[in-house]
Amino acid sequence: MTPPSRAELVEHLVHTGIAGQVNTPRQNNLKHYRRLAEGDPYYLLGLDPAQDWTFDDVLGLMSKRCGVVADPGYEWGIDTIDPDRTVDALEAVADRMAQAAARRERVMFATGHPRNLLESYARWAAALADRGCVVVTAAGGHTYEVDGEFPPHRRELVWRDGVGLVTDGESPRHSHHPFAMQAVLTELRAAGEPWPQLVIADHGFAGAAGEAGIPTLGFADSNDPALFVAEHEGKLHASVPLDDGYTADDYQPLVDYVLWRAGLT
Repeated sequence: MTPPSRAELVEHLVHTGIAGQVNTPRQNNLKHYRRLAEGDPYYLLGLDPAQDWTFDDVLGLMSKRCGVVADPGYEWGIDTIDPDRTVDALEAVADRMAQAAARRERVMFATGHPRNLLESYARWAAALADRGCVVVTAAGGHTYEVDGEFPPHRRELVWRDGVGLVTDGESPRHSHHPFAMQAVLTELRAAGEPWPQLVIADHGFAGAAGEAGIPTLGFADSNDPALFVAEHEGKLHASVPLDDGYTADDYQPLVDYVLWRAGLT
């Protein structure tokens, strides 16, 4: 495996649309920023912000951390993610993973985007396991009900290749909810088992872990401001801005780059 250079990775991000001009439209970004400012739990991803966030606050933070257009008057069209900020955050992920490997920490991986990000997380989990880290799983089979989504409405937590995700009983499902991660932490505590020392996740899995005080590395699209708010407030170690809707293969250069920088190849 030959990892890309930083310049090659930036080029890949822009070429695919993972960063640069992204497919997540401006109007969707602004809608989600308003929903977070209104305190909508679905957009808070299990987080309880320490301060009140106005729409302008959220937009300003997302411009700084993610690279979206700062002008509030720009309301419709293409929005942007700064690819250099993406790579900066990936390097922070790699450095923290290297630390986890050196310490043989307990680590956990989970995704609300199983069709897109599960393979990436699974490769990182395997690399850390090879270095003596314990990949933590718990609460498999836990179920909960969701409203306002396409049926069926019951979700079940499952683990595949060391990565947590939810299904509808048959198929993997996209999820914002924090309930599965909350169940994981509750079960570990009840069993007297230690919590993970590092969580790498997205959506509600990352939000719930960060809110619980676990060192967390999060991945978030430009329309998922909650994890960037959490990073700003010190609840997440790092949040990686990227369009999270591409195929698993599109993310492999990112995975290779992180493994190389972390010394895990």
